[in-house]
Amino acid sequence: MNKQTILIAGTGFAGVWAALSAARAVSLAGREDDIEIVVVSPSPTLVIRPRLYEAVLENMNPDISALLAAVGARFVPGIVSDIGADDRAATITRNDGTVETICWDRFVLATGSRLATPPVPGIEEYAFNVDQLHAAQRLDAHLRLLAARTDEARGTVVVVGGGFTGLEGAAEMPERLREVLGADAAIRVVIVDPAEQIAAEMGADAAEIVRDALDEMGIEQRPGVRVTAVDAAGVTLSDGSRIEAATVVWSAGMRAHPLAAQVPGEHDATGRVLGDAFLRAPEAPGVFVTGDTVKAATDDIGNFTVMSCQHALSLGRVAGHNAAAELVDLPLHPYSQPKYVTCLDLGAWGALYTEGWDRQVHLTREEGKKLKQEINGVWIYPPAPDREAVFAVSNPDFVIVP
Repeated sequence: MNKQTILIAGTGFAGVWAALSAARAVSLAGREDDIEIVVVSPSPTLVIRPRLYEAVLENMNPDISALLAAVGARFVPGIVSDIGADDRAATITRNDGTVETICWDRFVLATGSRLATPPVPGIEEYAFNVDQLHAAQRLDAHLRLLAARTDEARGTVVVVGGGFTGLEGAAEMPERLREVLGADAAIRVVIVDPAEQIAAEMGADAAEIVRDALDEMGIEQRPGVRVTAVDAAGVTLSDGSRIEAATVVWSAGMRAHPLAAQVPGEHDATGRVLGDAFLRAPEAPGVFVTGDTVKAATDDIGNFTVMSCQHALSLGRVAGHNAAAELVDLPLHPYSQPKYVTCLDLGAWGALYTEGWDRQVHLTREEGKKLKQEINGVWIYPPAPDREAVFAVSNPDFVIVP
């Protein structure tokens, strides 16, 4: 008897939890002998992407080999280069360069998102980012070399983009620069964003706290302007001004992984597939979309998922369960995540914790920081490879929120 296959592309937050949830559903149905779960990714690791703005990059890519093995999932080192939406035969390019075809009965797209790099002159050559681990390591190596420089611009960092990544990276930067250049060194951190006010998307109350925190840390705010060019010595802004800087960190804009474009059907402006209530791609039978590759309703009052690990952890569980449930005749679980929270790290100031889509402020400074450290250091990491313990927390309605 030929086994049926659930093929999962990606080992980010959504991909890992899709595999664990699918394995749980298969186990509940007693179908381990005739259903195989295959996970494809360049390496059997889960990159802790929300923490890549931090100075210490140790343990940011925990190995999940034992975890996948514990639940009976097979790992394939490589990438899915073609989903095979028409014939259900995906093309896999392995790390060693060999190419193979894996036929699937259900496909889960969990390849995440990538930093969007607009056609700004010099961005590719001179700007840094913290989108992936190798990029964060490159930035860290660059910062450590600043101590050998003597020019005035060595202590100046321009962070482009006032979203979460930009704000957290900018808030962390003063301490990082002082560690490298010394406590008495002249440092300057500037955050640039085209919005009329920095952190405007966080709502009036939370945004005012963020701006005050940036002021308290001595971080300059340049709202209402765009970067029009980047070069080896700094940036040029849309108002014609210039900032001489040894370091430019690009943190503006995200797009769904290019594989999402292979899924037939409607996509949003960031390339995400518009999924149905069960995270199926409506025009691609057998394909489930999850994590940063899907736009899905979080509730029934008009809110939708954002590209965040908060949503990916639940999206993965639901997509994995439903992919398996269709094969083993278990009830499908509709995706719902009505509670929305944010916890923004603001460096030495502390952290800001909000609840609700209107960003009601609940915790600030040290209290917020304690919660942020718990989230970043414990909650978002993969579980230990204990099959029973994993299955206890991989059900599709399991949600971790403060």
